[in-house]
Amino acid sequence: MSEALGRVVATERRPNTPHEFHFWTAIDSPVGIGTIVRVDGAHPMDGQIPHIYGIVVEGFSYTDLQSPMHDVMGHDGSPTTAGFAATERAEIRLYTAAVLRQIPEEPLQPVPMGQVFLADEADVQVALRMDSYLREGANTGIPVGVYRAGGTDAVIYLDADFLLGPEAAHLNITGVSGLATKTSAVEWLLASLFKHFPDDKGSIAAVCFNVKGPDLCYLDQPGKVEASDEVLYEKLGVEPQPFESVQYFAPYTAKGLALNTFRNNEALLDNVTPLTWGLREVLQFAEVLLNKDDVDAKADALIDFITQNVVDKEFSDPLLSKKHTVQSFADLDAWFRDVLHGMEQKDGESWRTHHVATIRKVRNRLSNISTRCAGLVTDSGHVSDLPFGSFEDRTVYVVDVANLEEDAQDLIFARIVSKLREHLERRDLGVKHLVVFVDELNKYAPGDGPDTYLRKMLLDIAERGRYLGLVLFSAQQFRSQVHRRVVGNSGTGLFGRMDPDELSTPGYAVLSPATRTKLATLEKGQLMIRHPHFTQPIFVRFPRPSVMQGREGSERYPQASEVSLESAILRALRPLDSTITLPWVQEITALYTEEEVIRARNATLLARPDNVKAYFVSQFRRVIPAQAASRPMAGSIKSAPENDPYGF
Repeated sequence: MSEALGRVVATERRPNTPHEFHFWTAIDSPVGIGTIVRVDGAHPMDGQIPHIYGIVVEGFSYTDLQSPMHDVMGHDGSPTTAGFAATERAEIRLYTAAVLRQIPEEPLQPVPMGQVFLADEADVQVALRMDSYLREGANTGIPVGVYRAGGTDAVIYLDADFLLGPEAAHLNITGVSGLATKTSAVEWLLASLFKHFPDDKGSIAAVCFNVKGPDLCYLDQPGKVEASDEVLYEKLGVEPQPFESVQYFAPYTAKGLALNTFRNNEALLDNVTPLTWGLREVLQFAEVLLNKDDVDAKADALIDFITQNVVDKEFSDPLLSKKHTVQSFADLDAWFRDVLHGMEQKDGESWRTHHVATIRKVRNRLSNISTRCAGLVTDSGHVSDLPFGSFEDRTVYVVDVANLEEDAQDLIFARIVSKLREHLERRDLGVKHLVVFVDELNKYAPGDGPDTYLRKMLLDIAERGRYLGLVLFSAQQFRSQVHRRVVGNSGTGLFGRMDPDELSTPGYAVLSPATRTKLATLEKGQLMIRHPHFTQPIFVRFPRPSVMQGREGSERYPQASEVSLESAILRALRPLDSTITLPWVQEITALYTEEEVIRARNATLLARPDNVKAYFVSQFRRVIPAQAASRPMAGSIKSAPENDPYGF
């Protein structure tokens, strides 16, 4: 057993309570803010020595001086004479600790007098109640970092049942931009989850939305791992390697030639899939893109009518000049033109209870969606989507929306998360547990402002997602400005380096001044953790993720610039067939329009056939090259007979 480093002390002014106690130590003791200690009571209770575990939340140092003036007078007003004093004044180090756990837990009494010891690794597990979920045969611990204090290195585990459900779920991380390592913490935690998530709890995958810069664009590329991080990886039981299975999804640019992502370098396109949607995929989420003040109940009724009776159906009406089968935005616009033309011919103001003004308004709003979200929404109706129904275990699916306009981002968030929920409700997504990572909650789920479709969706996940296996990992700079129901339903909270102004808000009043000061000065790689099993926040250190960082990746794999149509086709198809060359692409596409070539490329990327060349060629209509008309050879003219009286 280690030596005692202090003793519990209590006075009338500073009494001990069941939730807080005080102790003093020697000047050179390895105790600081965040240190976990153990108190051994002096008197048994029901035949058992009580053990109290606490974490240091405040520290004080003082001497027997009544006033600073006494020290000035004792050294004749000169600091340089302090070394000549006959004796040194006695100094005391007094610490305040918040109780983590008492054994026995009943009856709950004030902390007794006793010796104070530095907690070892076994003590840390007991203090944080980790022993309840680290049992042999029922281990649900997920390593999140290493607690370090006074020579003690103890792995801190999160309970998978309280991180991914069903007991509690969701994780939120906050901290200042660039210094809190929010993205790095999520990357590390996903790696730990994929390694240590119990097999008997089923499969797990993650969908990450890359909303800014190239932060998540190189998860499958190895990064630099320092020696100190390798020690942490070994301690935490995770290999320092990039993710083995990563799939990327991104829409095209407005021109439709290159993918609108930081990862459009030709060397990285092998696992990048285009993200394009047509009319039927967008129409059910039209309210995300339409202005609520402009689209009223009448317009909503018309949109519902179109969705239920027109799209993907053969629609006919006496007013119309022909039958319509609407499968794309181009088909929808043709249907609108026919309806309005028929109403003009009959000089009618309404059709099927829908006023002509409402029809014109809805047409204008729906027709420009493909323009506002160009590259994501196609007029032709071509669809390339996430593999809903066939998600793979331990796979990260990254959707890059960093370069998109706000409308397109909202549409992607709304549709993908809604589809994930639908499949999890039917239990046919392909995995049992799914983590959805969304950064910048200050933008997507603010505490004030209009009640948007996206904010309602995030609230629904936070409040009911854990019952489906849908877990929200979220991040932001200012936790106090995020909707309270989103952060309040997050069972686990991670805090990186914090802004002092943020720490002054009421939400952090439960922390001691010393803890808030430490939060404002945390180094990169350090976090404060709040978890349902921990009665007090704990400080840990985690290793740098073993994946390539965004800045390094963008320098090594620079983003491709806009290129010609033929070069864009070559870049897209070459990962499927390395024998494809630029002259071959130029020869095949020479007779066709840009729209036809792009449609053939999209179909080939979606099908991923064995014979890429043959499939690509088969997508084009047959064009017979024009040839110069050949003149028939004139027959030889017979000469007139010699005895012909009419001959000349």
